[in-house]
Amino acid sequence: MSDIIIQQNRTRIDELLAPYAAQIGGDLPGYRNHVYRAVTYAMHFLGNSPEHEQLVETAFVYHDIALWTNHALAYLEPSEAVALADNAKYGWGLNPEALQGAIHWHHKITAYRGPHEAVIEACRKADWIDANKGMVRKGMSRANIKAVEAAFPNLGFHDALIRLAKDNGGSTVGGLIKVVRGIIKW
Repeated sequence: MSDIIIQQNRTRIDELLAPYAAQIGGDLPGYRNHVYRAVTYAMHFLGNSPEHEQLVETAFVYHDIALWTNHALAYLEPSEAVALADNAKYGWGLNPEALQGAIHWHHKITAYRGPHEAVIEACRKADWIDANKGMVRKGMSRANIKAVEAAFPNLGFHDALIRLAKDNGGSTVGGLIKVVRGIIKW
């Protein structure tokens, strides 16, 4: 696999995150970098095709957003709802089925097969890479992961996920169980 292209500035991501900055609060720098890492991986899997960029960036901005907007541990469907509502409200013209699918299936354990397969599967693999800090690479080289992580440091993102599971689930273990039951797809 070729070297990865790292874009340090993705204006759309920052513009889409801005209205949610107060809700995300101190977790914003870590979440932003998670979004940047995941978008970078997904776009690499898609050959950096411009036709997918707007959808991928939007899907990743919204993919976990309900952790903060809804304080939901089963956050996929609420995150989808926020993304679809904003897509309609602001007239972005993104395919609602593809946008919803990229969010809905990003924690699927097995490969996604179905409509919009290329973009949904790229998003799924990208999030898995970042969620486990590159331990499962989904075909991505270690060198590419290292370069992306250096460009967009973690900034406490994974720690924030553990804290949110505890805060919204009553305990760390109980919250993590609720998260897994609410978001893992087969």
